[in-house]
Amino acid sequence: MAKTLKLLFFLLTPLLVNAQQITVDGYFMQDSAKLGERVGYVLKATYPESTQLIFPDSTFDFSPLVLLEKKTFISHTQDSITQDSTIYYLSNFSLDPSSFLTLPVYELARYDSVVHYPLEAELKLKLALDSIPEELVFQENNIYQPLEKSLNWIIIGIILGGILLLLGVLYFLFADKIQEYWKERREKRRWSQFEKRWKTQTALLTENPSIEAADEVIGLWKGYMESITQLPVKEWTSSEIGKRMDNHEIFKALRAIDLIIYAGESSKSEEATTYLLGVAREKYQEKRTKIKHERAVV
Repeated sequence: MAKTLKLLFFLLTPLLVNAQQITVDGYFMQDSAKLGERVGYVLKATYPESTQLIFPDSTFDFSPLVLLEKKTFISHTQDSITQDSTIYYLSNFSLDPSSFLTLPVYELARYDSVVHYPLEAELKLKLALDSIPEELVFQENNIYQPLEKSLNWIIIGIILGGILLLLGVLYFLFADKIQEYWKERREKRRWSQFEKRWKTQTALLTENPSIEAADEVIGLWKGYMESITQLPVKEWTSSEIGKRMDNHEIFKALRAIDLIIYAGESSKSEEATTYLLGVAREKYQEKRTKIKHERAVV
């Protein structure tokens, strides 16, 4: 029994020491900001050179704040200790007196990842008006101002009522078709935006294969697939996505991009991104066909 405890102790000690060597810090670059004002949030991490960390990207939910821009810096390593930092430029649109934010840093392991959180950073709301005077001062003006003739509100009311009644009847008769039409237009616009961003991100990945570029590509694809299929794709691993979508080729394509993150291999990234785009286009066409069928039934 004693030998078993000693063996477990020696096996767990390196893991505990390694976890203690990772420090994460996050803070706002100013204490307070006006509503909608651009403010920077700094996220820093210090860790052993052999460890691999990933910072949140644009797919992360920054609520109650809104992400405007992400600025990254080159890693600095000294004495086998690496320092990374990223600045997230955000805007606050919440009317709460204070907003709090803590962003995770993901430590990549062989089959899983460990999440490290810094302490919550506080951003106070700065009001534009410091105070309202107790007594209002009015400017005197005795110059005659001509009054406009009053409108015939009865006639206007009858006309507006007739228009509203007509719109109500049209909506009652064609509400379902109108909703299906706008749903189809929304999906078409969403696809156009995704396809444009996909071409830009995959081009960057081909020109300069990096962890950040690969992470952006996978996050963009998972986000679109989750919106089009209503499945929690972002929460699934590459193997789970291939299994649940019953398509092993998806797993192979995602795995090829994952190798850029885990092993620095990028030889098949262009072939993989082309296949993933085809999968997304197929799901988009299925969604359009379903919407057209529903509109025809109505």
